[in-house]
Amino acid sequence: MIQNFAALDFPRPTRESLAEAYATIHASLDEGRRRQAIAAFDAVRRHYESWASLVHLRFSQDTTSDAAKAERDYADALTPVATGHEVDVKRRLLDPSLRDELERDVGAHTAALWACDITTFDPRIAPMLEEEARLSGEYTALLASAKIDIDGRTVNLSGLAPYAESLDRNKRHAAEQARWAFFETHGETLDALYDRLVKLRHEMARTLGFDTYTQLGYRRMRRVDYGPEEVSRFRDKIVTYVVPLVKVLLEHRRLAMGWDRLRSWDEGLIDPKGNPRPAGDHDLLVARAQQMFDAMGGDLGPFFAQMNAGGYLDLRNRPGKAGGGFCTSFPDVGMPFIFANFNGTHNDISVFTHEMGHAYQNYKSREQPGIDVLWPTMEAAEINSMGLEFLTWPHMELMVEEGAADRFRRMHLIDSLSFLPYGACVDHFQHEVYAQPDMTPAERHETWRALEKIYLPWRDYGDLAWPAKGGRWQAQMHIYRSPFYYIDYTLALCCAMQFWLQSRMDPQGTLDAYVELCAKGGSKPFTALVDEAGLVSPFSAGALAEVVREAERLLLD
Repeated sequence: MIQNFAALDFPRPTRESLAEAYATIHASLDEGRRRQAIAAFDAVRRHYESWASLVHLRFSQDTTSDAAKAERDYADALTPVATGHEVDVKRRLLDPSLRDELERDVGAHTAALWACDITTFDPRIAPMLEEEARLSGEYTALLASAKIDIDGRTVNLSGLAPYAESLDRNKRHAAEQARWAFFETHGETLDALYDRLVKLRHEMARTLGFDTYTQLGYRRMRRVDYGPEEVSRFRDKIVTYVVPLVKVLLEHRRLAMGWDRLRSWDEGLIDPKGNPRPAGDHDLLVARAQQMFDAMGGDLGPFFAQMNAGGYLDLRNRPGKAGGGFCTSFPDVGMPFIFANFNGTHNDISVFTHEMGHAYQNYKSREQPGIDVLWPTMEAAEINSMGLEFLTWPHMELMVEEGAADRFRRMHLIDSLSFLPYGACVDHFQHEVYAQPDMTPAERHETWRALEKIYLPWRDYGDLAWPAKGGRWQAQMHIYRSPFYYIDYTLALCCAMQFWLQSRMDPQGTLDAYVELCAKGGSKPFTALVDEAGLVSPFSAGALAEVVREAERLLLD
């Protein structure tokens, strides 16, 4: 019986309770009871993650709550303490003389993850980690505080989305003016926040013996099977294969719409007839989603029914709620939670199916033997989310307004292709920033604009002063909160679009392969999971070429 979300209440850890729990683990190791120690180590981390996930979720649900903010601050201060205990245990378990035994007990991949983890923490950086979390929370709260007046209404940043996709070009322009006016008003604050984060992260890296934060950042992302060189070559493939196609698609759209020039506020209107809207409001979409997952077969339908009945969905947009969407989980109960902000646009469907992919993977892999492999590393996790976006295509008649399913599928494909250059731009920007941590804010803005000319050469901001001077990146939460977590989406999309290709020939076989991949969780590194799923690694020669050829044939023939 799944516990109802509203009843979740995990014990609040303290410095003392953590010290006591880890002292017991060390005592077991001292006495040679390694397997007992490993089991206890896994249990204490499950308890901690369940509590911390709930704390941060509650803050995201209401960033205006003083109580939620205070508890988040408490968790942020305690997390470096917990991490220090974890690293101490991992160091002991990674004793080179016992490595073979450890790999038999926890698996070679988990041992490799731990070997990576112990290089990312030292008690000397604990205060820096706490400050990093505080600054990241400050960014989230600042964006969530937006109250923007438009068309006689007051909305948050998520609430601007319907206006940004309006068929009325003047409304789209007004929406973008309002969005960037908010960022320009807070521009100096956002620049100062990021400057502090960059310098703080660089100091962490130097303290730990790295030359730059990039090396530490990759290790914090637990990338054990590739590095910056492979990522750079993948970005080059996007420039070679994808940028030219997106440029052609945008020019076709400009001609079809009769625009004199393509402006940045035109890019969000993908369908000349108007971007297809959801079939209805929140309640209808949830009901239709149940029909969709039931029709797909297997345990997707029953799982979604459990989530809905148990209260593990928060999809409505409301004042004070953090923007965006994510999936989190509580290892102690084996149930994930989907957080989103429905706003009446096609993104309601894409974000929902995306986060449902994460949730389904976490549910399918809940019986994996250790907490380290309940989730894959992020680029692999995003295959599960983006893969489900494509695999739900045959059922879009249920989810979008009547007669718009084919238009939605076309729009989703164009949107996916268009995302690849943007995602690569975000990643390249971060590599430049952390290679030169002493850049001034003005230099960072100049760097972003220079990279936009490579990855998004069509981008024309017109009279939108703030993004025109290079401030567009400030709206990308990952740059502030999760450094180097963005190329993951593009790597995963390269794989998810292969599922799309395969599903056009063998729908059931592709769905079966997808479910099998979800069940593996994080039991292997990214490239191994990709290979076992029958997909071509994004780092292989020509990985994007076949997908782009098929997309071009479908969209331009």
